[in-house]
Amino acid sequence: MSLAPRVVLVHRRTEYEELLARHGSRGQASFFTGSRGRSLAEVEERHHRALAALAEVTAAVPLDWRRSRVERADLDRFLFSPEDLVVVVGQDGLVANAAKYLSGQPVIGIDTEPGRNPGVLVRHRAEQAGRLLRAAVGPGGEGQLEDRTMVEAVADDTQRLLALNEIYLGQSGHQTSRYRLAAGDGPEEAQASSGVLVGTGTGATGWCRSAALERRSALPLPGPTAAAVAWFVREAWPSPATGTSQVEGVLGDGEGLTLTVESDRLIAFGDGVESDALQLSWGQTVRVGVAAQRLRLFA
Repeated sequence: MSLAPRVVLVHRRTEYEELLARHGSRGQASFFTGSRGRSLAEVEERHHRALAALAEVTAAVPLDWRRSRVERADLDRFLFSPEDLVVVVGQDGLVANAAKYLSGQPVIGIDTEPGRNPGVLVRHRAEQAGRLLRAAVGPGGEGQLEDRTMVEAVADDTQRLLALNEIYLGQSGHQTSRYRLAAGDGPEEAQASSGVLVGTGTGATGWCRSAALERRSALPLPGPTAAAVAWFVREAWPSPATGTSQVEGVLGDGEGLTLTVESDRLIAFGDGVESDALQLSWGQTVRVGVAAQRLRLFA
């Protein structure tokens, strides 16, 4: 007899909860926000909307199904099963936070604040949860999944990092980074820059898009399901010892951007989460490219 489906609800603490945790009481939190010209009532109202959405999605899970909940801060300690159905209740960024811990499980994104979030990855409303859950496990559910490309960095000491949007390589404080760079089978170039971005089509609307616009790049950015990633060197500095001939490009599946560290310490982090970073020292090599893993997002 097969087990009933397990739904894993992924959520995060609201800004209101974080303010209470930081300041100890509602009064102190209100004083803090008021001193900055902001009303705590607006933050509290958003908090209640988020809780209501989470409660509505929880209630929509069929009674004979298994269920579990995990907060964003605990994702790295949570054990997902291959058969899980993952429901992310929150913002687009929460889907990216969860994606690197998954291995092909279908994901449904529920927007807790329609109109405030872009809704690129959290495409659905809480009131649609019951229908979506049944559709995801029913006939034809596989056909409604969109496989989104992810990017990975692998260091020569086996450290590995996955990201849905982009990976940044450089100094943690964004000072000058020194390294040697080679794209694919191309020549190696010594560079000094503000770091390197390697992003997917999902991330092409964010940090990588900003880098492309700033330099007026004509580089065609990949789509979210294309097996390709775009890369940009930020503020490459020309000198007698460093060059600027390789500052952007697109890598297909199986191709890689290789960096050899020539600074005392560089890091690589994904999707803006600096707390989960690869630590890279002088002489180490890291290769960045299209990951074999995909985010399977329910359309």
